[in-house]
Amino acid sequence: MIGLAGRTALVTGASRGIGAAIRRCFEASGAEVLAPGRTDCDLAFPASLEAYLTGLRRPVEILVNCAGINPLAALEEADPEVFAQVLQVNLQAPLALARAVAPGMKARGWGRILNVSSIWARISKPRRLVYSAAKAGLEGLTRSLALELAPHGVLVNALAPGFVDTELTRRNNPPQVLAQITAAIPVGRLARPEEIALCAAFLCSEANSYLTGQTIAVDGGYLCR
Repeated sequence: MIGLAGRTALVTGASRGIGAAIRRCFEASGAEVLAPGRTDCDLAFPASLEAYLTGLRRPVEILVNCAGINPLAALEEADPEVFAQVLQVNLQAPLALARAVAPGMKARGWGRILNVSSIWARISKPRRLVYSAAKAGLEGLTRSLALELAPHGVLVNALAPGFVDTELTRRNNPPQVLAQITAAIPVGRLARPEEIALCAAFLCSEANSYLTGQTIAVDGGYLCR
């Protein structure tokens, strides 16, 4: 495993799916993982996020913004309330978390920020309007933060998973649709959450000493078609 021994990582969305796999991978690699649940830090509410950050006493060396929501909404369904909620959780909360932990990273001369985006930031399909918009913004945030923080030894990247075998994927895609999706993936299967976690571990470790400002698609070749 990639060594993260002695590092403290803050991982949002770590209760299930990709976030849970990242948490397990980091812990197996020697990191101490802070993984607040919704009762501790509800990213949909700025006041809850601010209260959590105010009470945070451990220096955070690695930040993984993995929490996200993906309500399916066509144009006529994407009212301002839905759009605001998706932007808050998927974009504004990652920005607030980065703003909170970046000063300490800069002072220590080392840090890693990883934003979990999606292939839907680059491509889209019906009823992914607000999700695609938010994830595209997250990738723009990644590039801007990378430029600001690189001189201070802080590397910022994003992962864009394709179709991953998680509860959310199966909830949003009935079996017949999943079969069609699988047939369209060049490697012939969905990703396992552990595969995404291994990429995350590399990007957040000392083994990554030069790669910053990038979005890595982990999609089994789906975007190559």
